[in-house]
Amino acid sequence: MAEGQKPTSRVEIKIGNLTFAAEGDQDWLGEQLSKVMKAATSAISQNEVVSPQEMSKPLRASNTIGSLASFIKTANAETKQVQRFLATAGWLHRRGLTKLTTAAISAALTENHQKRLGNPADCLNQNVSKGYCEKDKDSFFITPEGWKALGYEQ
Repeated sequence: MAEGQKPTSRVEIKIGNLTFAAEGDQDWLGEQLSKVMKAATSAISQNEVVSPQEMSKPLRASNTIGSLASFIKTANAETKQVQRFLATAGWLHRRGLTKLTTAAISAALTENHQKRLGNPADCLNQNVSKGYCEKDKDSFFITPEGWKALGYEQ
């Protein structure tokens, strides 16, 4: 280290979908970390509502989303498995999951104490045939028509 040069430090923090990583001198890192924590605390405490136009985009750190149960209810998908599959996929996407899979849908339903799907692969295929989802190698994504079916215009 050159004379007069401050030692550098590295910090990496993950809070939900928010990730902060930086390297620099301790004073600068402290200032940056304070800003990140203030922004994260503000976003969490405000429980910000996401506009319908933003719904099809993955969440940014400043946005939050409600429970899976409320998302399913809002999408009117409580009784139909194919619609519940689509709503769960939408909820996972809004939480930042970009590689949607049938296994991820099943796991989300189980972890959030929602009714399970009889045949998740068939639910995906039915959503694909309706034009609501498209398969992409080992995952799938929701089409604009799928978001519209969930009640969110693009």
